[in-house]
Amino acid sequence: MTIYLDNAATTKIDPSSLEEMIPFFEKNYGNASSVHQLGQKAKEAIEKARKIIAQSMGANSEEIVFTSGGTESNNFAIKGVAFANKDKGNHIITTSIEHKSVLNVYKWLESQGFEISILGVDEKGFVKPGDLEKAIKPETILVSIIHGQNIIGSIQNLEKLGQVCKKHNVYFHIDACQSYIKTEINVQKHLVDLISINSHKIHGPKGVGALYLRKGTKIEPYQHGGGQERGLRSGTDNVPGIVGFAKAVEIGLDKNHIEYIKKLKNKLRQGLLKIPKVKINGPQDERGLCHILSASFFGIEGEAIIGLLDLEGICAATGSACASYTLELDQTLLSIGLPPQDINGTVRFSLSRFNTEEEIDKVLEILPKIVGKLREISPF
Repeated sequence: MTIYLDNAATTKIDPSSLEEMIPFFEKNYGNASSVHQLGQKAKEAIEKARKIIAQSMGANSEEIVFTSGGTESNNFAIKGVAFANKDKGNHIITTSIEHKSVLNVYKWLESQGFEISILGVDEKGFVKPGDLEKAIKPETILVSIIHGQNIIGSIQNLEKLGQVCKKHNVYFHIDACQSYIKTEINVQKHLVDLISINSHKIHGPKGVGALYLRKGTKIEPYQHGGGQERGLRSGTDNVPGIVGFAKAVEIGLDKNHIEYIKKLKNKLRQGLLKIPKVKINGPQDERGLCHILSASFFGIEGEAIIGLLDLEGICAATGSACASYTLELDQTLLSIGLPPQDINGTVRFSLSRFNTEEEIDKVLEILPKIVGKLREISPF
């Protein structure tokens, strides 16, 4: 039996989402840009999906642009705004706890003549609105901040940060790939101009995502071709993926799922704290994502814990799947002040509605034995 606790990396597809997709592989397989019946059926399905996703965040359908996933949405948002507004300025603000698909975009933009300011965070992973306001200057054109942090789960205060951006007439982009449908996002309330979301983090298919683009936002398309998505994102539409994405959104909006995941997380957290010398990272109240639990085990390597858990059929992670092949210390954990030894001993558990209490019980039966075994041979 496999116990999957790496849902921040990707999720299992919901059977209903998969079922919704199948006809668009087998029967309604037309190209949505074609004018014949099969093409128009595909187009209708895309527009229905666009409406579902728009309504989930209080947006209008024409403000949703489909992409291949979170990385593309982040690239599109940041590069598109940067180059479309370089006549106004070249200064962009981000944070030290962003996903690689944001931080590496900024490294590239620096090589193109843009100035990047990186804000720090407090020990729980939060950006202070006052720090953001101090960083804004006349040349600032964009602020980009991760909404729900993918390692420690901190949820930024969009209302306060959005008010700062609005006050200074600066575009506000959030990476919401981890937070979407797990916590409230409302584009009217939160004053956000661009939102990156994806499907595979919410039990939809891989290879599809979207960018919310507030009407009137000045942006340059960075992918050119046949003019799909109103000329904003060319490329043949991934109709099955878009349909499956929308179905996953419909299912995921049931708030009972969130309460259930919170219950599992609390059970796991209480069990972890019974193990000696364990520290829980990030916020553990309503300011933290329901599904992410980061724990540091003093004196042992997180990689060793992961390896031994895997032998028992338990899947977890030491950090972001997009950074798992590097030997660098995790930037987010450094940013919240964790010493290198604690960072090396950190494991991220991330849950979903498909997990069970019995699975958590099994993890809490096996994990203390693994920790004890590793500490016996630890030099610390």
